[in-house]
Amino acid sequence: MPRAFITGITGQDGQHLAEFLHSKGYEVFGMLKGQNNPRALQIRDEFPYVELVPGDLADLTSLVSALEYVQPDEVYNLGAISFVAISFGQAELTSNITGLGVLRMLEAIRMVGGTQNNPIRFYQASSSEMFGKVREVPQSELTPFHPRSPYGCAKVFGHDITVNYRESYGIYACSGILFNHEGPRRGLEFVTRKISNTAARIKLGVEKELVMGNLDAKRDWGYAGDYVRAMWMMLQQDEPDDYVVATGETHSIEEFLTLAFQEVGLDDWRNYVRQDPRFFRPAEVDLLIGDPTKAREKLGWIPEVDFPTLVSMMVQNDLAIETARVKN
Repeated sequence: MPRAFITGITGQDGQHLAEFLHSKGYEVFGMLKGQNNPRALQIRDEFPYVELVPGDLADLTSLVSALEYVQPDEVYNLGAISFVAISFGQAELTSNITGLGVLRMLEAIRMVGGTQNNPIRFYQASSSEMFGKVREVPQSELTPFHPRSPYGCAKVFGHDITVNYRESYGIYACSGILFNHEGPRRGLEFVTRKISNTAARIKLGVEKELVMGNLDAKRDWGYAGDYVRAMWMMLQQDEPDDYVVATGETHSIEEFLTLAFQEVGLDDWRNYVRQDPRFFRPAEVDLLIGDPTKAREKLGWIPEVDFPTLVSMMVQNDLAIETARVKN
């Protein structure tokens, strides 16, 4: 039975990946920081097959101990300070965890056994935010990076150090350059879930308005459940490589708003949305659209959930959650 070790187990991707790997017959281990982590109970309740292991991306010794205990075949590094807006106010913390945390995990793998004689296969969660002020449209594996946030800068370091350890030490290390991927498990601080949740609350009369920042930004949005399949597929190849994972389509935040409010029977979202300068980024990323040709041709990966279905899925989930909350 293969063994997988996941950092960021409490996040959207970690939960989807744990579910997917369990269905593939893996023993699944998740890294959790802190003995009294409030998310531990949720993971134990919803994912009883996941064994939680203490560890911290800011502490190399803890990572070595975790790997020695788990003895994984595959490591998926999904842990990060992952909210772009927060990274502007917590740039040092973001750099330490999202950037240097990758280096620490790779060094732990090298120390415990990530060479050809004792291979641990490593997946690094890279991000489309690395492209930032894009140099070409669409963005591929060869597009130069121009990050526009401390988060994006940290992700570039994590991506490049993964390539460096692959080339320097022969570690089986892949990076998935994932474009925006969403779903019902997305945190409420992210714009897509903020929209789906608030639309549901407005429909139920709990909220009166949705306060937003930039409505013109365009993103390549897919479903997180589809994207974790791509992570796993990367680690099943004979040779490690890096892949863009995207739908190849772009949609604006206005389009997301339109579909979300229509889903709850509110036709004109403009009656409920107010913009506030506080929610604008100091440096905005205006357009991201990925070229998933390599992932499609080499991995055989194809996304299954389209954009309208994704929005509907998220809104209906939040509507059910908020309806139950109102009743109680």
